[in-house]
Amino acid sequence: MKEIAIVAYNQSKAVSDVGPCNEVELIMPVLAEVFSQAGINNAQDVDFVCSGSCDYLQGAAFAFVAGVDALGAVPPIKESHVEMDAAWALYESMLKIRMGHADSALIYGFGKSSPGELPIVLSQQLDPYYLAPLWVDTIALAAMQARMLLDQGKISERDMAEVVSRSRRNARNNPNAQLAGDVSPEDVLAQPSYVSPLRKADCPPVSDGASAMIICTLEKAKSWGVPYAVISGIDHRIESHNMGMRDLTDSVSTRLAAEGAGLGDGPVDVAELYAPFSHQEIVLTRAMGLGKETNINPSGGVLAGNLMMASGLSRIGEVFNRIIAGDAGRGVAHATSGPCLQHNLVTVVEKA
Repeated sequence: MKEIAIVAYNQSKAVSDVGPCNEVELIMPVLAEVFSQAGINNAQDVDFVCSGSCDYLQGAAFAFVAGVDALGAVPPIKESHVEMDAAWALYESMLKIRMGHADSALIYGFGKSSPGELPIVLSQQLDPYYLAPLWVDTIALAAMQARMLLDQGKISERDMAEVVSRSRRNARNNPNAQLAGDVSPEDVLAQPSYVSPLRKADCPPVSDGASAMIICTLEKAKSWGVPYAVISGIDHRIESHNMGMRDLTDSVSTRLAAEGAGLGDGPVDVAELYAPFSHQEIVLTRAMGLGKETNINPSGGVLAGNLMMASGLSRIGEVFNRIIAGDAGRGVAHATSGPCLQHNLVTVVEKA
């Protein structure tokens, strides 16, 4: 199979409300930056484009089509879309390249979550017959998962608070973070319950923004003459939508995806995990078998800023940035979709 390289990545700042700015205006500066990094002019200079977004956030069917206006798609381009995080748009784009239908691809994801009630919007991912009609939101489901972990003695509230503290501390070095600062575990534990046993700090902020990436074959990356990192493995697995049929204190799909992506084939210097809630970072870390030698979520992760439909791609981009900067030689990025870590994608990125 053709080896695939990441040659460019950028994301907008995570903000709680971008105001009157629309989705096209969110996307355009991010695309301009990745075109500049790759040394190309526009979407006409890549063979394939794939986006990730959610029409429910915009409240209109086929709303993602408006995002194509940011590309300058005249003359026509080869374009596709996934109704989920752009990490899965990356997966589709890699298949396109490996099947020989393209040598390069632009991937982008975007979401403007501020106009609606995001926890309620995401409840539409639930089983439409038995769970969705109950209108139980994602925070309540995550709280149930955290309670199970606590009651079984697999984590403590202090463990959760330490995740939050490290996230905020790491985010101080991330110019795109929405939440950052010197917050101690004691500060977190002193906060009142939000949805027991979760505190507000245990939950991700609602963020508006976009991210984009360009990938290509190694031959194309060399011809462009830009720094690149290699995607050495990628896999994704999904579990039952019936949460009574899976162990919410573990993430079997993440473990299987990590094995399929070849995570254990070498050391892991850095890991960017899409853990929307503090306790989920602990579940994911254990599922992947990550130890103290791995720097986990140095960007602050999604507890510092959650670009809906773009944060999974951003995790891969953050690992890419650290490899290009020389801070890591090999890293793993994780993306998730669905309630309580239902669907998980794992990507291994290595120094060229």
